[in-house]
Amino acid sequence: MKIFVLVLASLASLTLMAQPILLVTDDEMIRSNNNKSAFQPKFAPVPGAPVIELLTPKLDTVIASPTPIKLRFEPKSPSTVMPETFKVFYGSFQIDITQRILGASKVAQNGFNIAEAALPKGTHKLTLNIQDTEGRVGSKTVEFEVK
Repeated sequence: MKIFVLVLASLASLTLMAQPILLVTDDEMIRSNNNKSAFQPKFAPVPGAPVIELLTPKLDTVIASPTPIKLRFEPKSPSTVMPETFKVFYGSFQIDITQRILGASKVAQNGFNIAEAALPKGTHKLTLNIQDTEGRVGSKTVEFEVK
C-alpha cells in the first residue's frame, strides 16, 4: 500500500511540473500596459558587466503562449556570474516576478531555461538583471507581443 501511495504522489508531482509556469496575470499585463510613463530613463551599459542574451523566444517571430524562455549569461573574465543575484521585473510597474521564474527553473552561472512560460496575449516588457563577482550588474530589457 505504501508503494502505491508513493507512486501516486510521484505521478501528481510530475503532472504539476508539466504545467506551464504563469509569469504574469491578465490583470498585471493590462495595468502595466495602461500605465504609459512619460519619462523612461535610458541607462548606458556598465563596462565589463555580464551580458544577458535571449536565446528563445525569437523576438522576430510570432510568439505564442506557452513559450520556452532560454537565457545565456556571458561574464567578462576573470569575473563569474552570481546566479543568486538574478532578478526579473515585469512591465512599467517593475513587478518582481523572479520567484515565479525560480519556481520553474534553476538559474545557473551560464543562464536558465524554462520549458513553458504562460503569458496572456498582448504586449509584454521584461527587465532582466544579473550581477557578477566584481559587483557589476548586467541588464537587458526585452519587449515582445504574444499572439
